[in-house]
Amino acid sequence: MYCTALMSCNAMHKSKIEELLAGQIRRKMAVDGGHGVGGCDWDGRWNHVTKFLERPGPFTHPDFEPSAESLQFLLETCKILVIGAGGLGCELLKNLALSGFRIIHVVDMDTIDLSNLNRQFLFRPKDVGRPKAEVAANFINSRIPGCKVASRKCFSKMHQRKFHIIVCGLDSIIARRWMNGMLISLLSYEDGVLDPSSIIPLIDGGTEGFKGNARVILPGMTACIDCTLELYPPQINFPMCTIASMPRLPEHCIEYARILQWPKEKPFGGNLDGDNPEHIEWVFERARKRAAEFNITGVTYRLTQGVVKRIIPAVASTNAVIAAACATEVFKIATSAYIPLNNYLVFNDVDGLYTYTFEAERKENCSACSQVPQDLQFPSSAKLQEVLQFLTESASLQMKSPAITTTLEGKNKTLYLQSVKSIEERTRPNLCKTLKELGLSDGQELAVADVTTPQTVLFKLNFTT
Repeated sequence: MYCTALMSCNAMHKSKIEELLAGQIRRKMAVDGGHGVGGCDWDGRWNHVTKFLERPGPFTHPDFEPSAESLQFLLETCKILVIGAGGLGCELLKNLALSGFRIIHVVDMDTIDLSNLNRQFLFRPKDVGRPKAEVAANFINSRIPGCKVASRKCFSKMHQRKFHIIVCGLDSIIARRWMNGMLISLLSYEDGVLDPSSIIPLIDGGTEGFKGNARVILPGMTACIDCTLELYPPQINFPMCTIASMPRLPEHCIEYARILQWPKEKPFGGNLDGDNPEHIEWVFERARKRAAEFNITGVTYRLTQGVVKRIIPAVASTNAVIAAACATEVFKIATSAYIPLNNYLVFNDVDGLYTYTFEAERKENCSACSQVPQDLQFPSSAKLQEVLQFLTESASLQMKSPAITTTLEGKNKTLYLQSVKSIEERTRPNLCKTLKELGLSDGQELAVADVTTPQTVLFKLNFTT
């Protein structure tokens, strides 16, 4: 009887296993292309989304009316632009595609590096060296039926007008500010009143190790990137005296090799390239020797590469949390089903788990979105170099290579331009001249162009006594 019961039990297990395998095969076929399951949209595919869109709830927007039309808008009409296909970008693309967004464009000018594979899960070893945007788009399209992700290497102002929402998963403050300025430049005003139809919402996410943030920006209405520029951490720089004379950290030794030894020896005859393994190896060996002289431990190849390229350690779990928060805000805005974040979320899991939200306020004199010239307070005896230094070091401006022009006697005059070598050499003597010697007067308008913004920023010069 025992053997009979055992055989019967085995038969039941075998039947159950075959049933489970059959179900897995059917589900696999659905994921791979939907064959035999009614095409791309098989029964029940969007049940997880319709629960939010076709019934009311305690957290829905007061003006929300449940209907099936919202889902069709996501599937057929809504156009999303994702900027960045790195750690955050991969998570964003996956989340958006599985939430019902099908028309997605992704922009990233970078190529895949071996070090990306530990967290950027849309890439494989065979993809190293290929464009991130292209590989990410192809992966999503092949894995999620019905998705139409297109990759771009660049985009223009006209391209951006076509999108309903833009999502940033960037690791560069400069790139964020440039995108912020571009969306502000798309705004239309009639008799000083903002046209709501010209607003393209920007959802911005950022991570740094175990910390992250997500924010919702409605250009012209809420605080923009430049309104809260002081919130971004400044780049870490070590004192030169410490690097040269009293190193205490492995980073000091690496900076010594990078800043002092490389320019002196010029081992490869050119500038240091952080993406060149031979260059990094050279800096690593020199830094290791200097560390040995001062009994400093911890100089590794990976740390050397991180210091040279200013790499912030990335944590996959932080990327996942912030991308989820950003995708949720995209869903809220696209469907109007829920009230969006107002407007800044902070995430921290260094010790335990901590998160909170607050409303970042618009800055009345924001250089990007205030629509008024900025005041520059300087005595007439100040030199142009001091003005340039203020533009780069001010916490509220943080420009990188400002070019200053003005109008004198009805003609445009370039006071200083750094990016073009011939013009830089010609305008360099102006840096040592006073504002009065340059012919500038109280109330003079200065136009400043910089890589941090696509727009020219206007400043009004006010002479102090």
